[in-house]
Amino acid sequence: MNKSFLIRNPSTLWFLLGLSIFTIVVTILSDAGLGIMSTSFVKTLGKTLCLCLIAVAMDVVWGYCGILSLGHFAFFGIGGYAVGMWLMYARTEGIVLDSLATQTIPPTAQEITDAIGNQIFGVVGSSEFPVIWAFSDSLFLQLLMVVLVPGLLALVFGWLAFRSRVTGVYLSILTQAMTLALALYLFQNDSGLRGNNGLSGLQNIPGFEDTPQSTISLAFFYASALAVALGYVLFAWVTSGKMGSVIKAIRDNESRVRFLGYHVESYKLFVFTITAVVAAIAGALYYPQAGIINPAEIAPIASIYLAVWVAIGGRGRLYGAVIGAAFVSLLSSWFTGGGAPAIPLGFYTIQWTDWWLVLLGVSFVAVTLYAPKGIGGLFDYLVRKPS
Repeated sequence: MNKSFLIRNPSTLWFLLGLSIFTIVVTILSDAGLGIMSTSFVKTLGKTLCLCLIAVAMDVVWGYCGILSLGHFAFFGIGGYAVGMWLMYARTEGIVLDSLATQTIPPTAQEITDAIGNQIFGVVGSSEFPVIWAFSDSLFLQLLMVVLVPGLLALVFGWLAFRSRVTGVYLSILTQAMTLALALYLFQNDSGLRGNNGLSGLQNIPGFEDTPQSTISLAFFYASALAVALGYVLFAWVTSGKMGSVIKAIRDNESRVRFLGYHVESYKLFVFTITAVVAAIAGALYYPQAGIINPAEIAPIASIYLAVWVAIGGRGRLYGAVIGAAFVSLLSSWFTGGGAPAIPLGFYTIQWTDWWLVLLGVSFVAVTLYAPKGIGGLFDYLVRKPS
């Protein structure tokens, strides 16, 4: 990045500094350091960073470009499925090879493949590998799929939608319909991805069976922090300078930008596609830490939650998206994980595991009505408040 970019975006340097300090603190407090922070909480922080990354992508496509996409969590899930296929295949292959090693007659390659297929797909009454698993034995190719599949899907969908000049609520409905169609397809047992069972055991990284989870969780935390840093810098560059001005102008008055001679559809397609790819990368890092992925993760409600995070954090501010995603994610873990104490009212006891979503909805309404710029806007007010 050149000097002018850094001068125009001092908040990017502050964000990277804060992220670096946060990473160092977590390392010191984790089991690898003082042992104060549990491995499960390190995983929670790693997953939260992944959610922050997709929130930043959502902020760019919605807060900066004005496209309210209700389908970006579908790209997040596709990235998780892509890396999960290799994780399941490689782990199952190791188990099968160990079990067949005791046989007097060495198994053939076909027998090994059949045994792996039976282990993976037996839960849905099948033993044959679907076509989409053709590259599941190659980590490099599956990582390539993390980028190519959501990128191509976003490119085709965006090209069809933007060339038809579908905008506003109609575009939001289309993105939601795409997400719903994908989720319903994945729920089917013959989808090739184990239907409602999804992919499980993803936290067991092949080749690192003897490595403690504390070490693996810290490694994924580092990878997630690095992804957030790179994604933040990338989107800070995209939303700055001339390109950033055009993107924000499209959000404010698309017709006028088109009248000035800019090819609006190309800008929107670029933003939609690149944010989809980054969302998929976030998903590829998230689900090995979560350990499981199923079609419910891609349901339209997940993308709606994503929009809520960005709105609460403050759309149109990259750091606002990070604040919103981190705030809601950690608060959700606390409320739904039993950390928040129940409140007895005599006639009724409030259990936060049941009332968390209600609280989230009320918070969203309150922010929309009384703080439309979100938490990030309040931060701006405190920093720039005149003396």
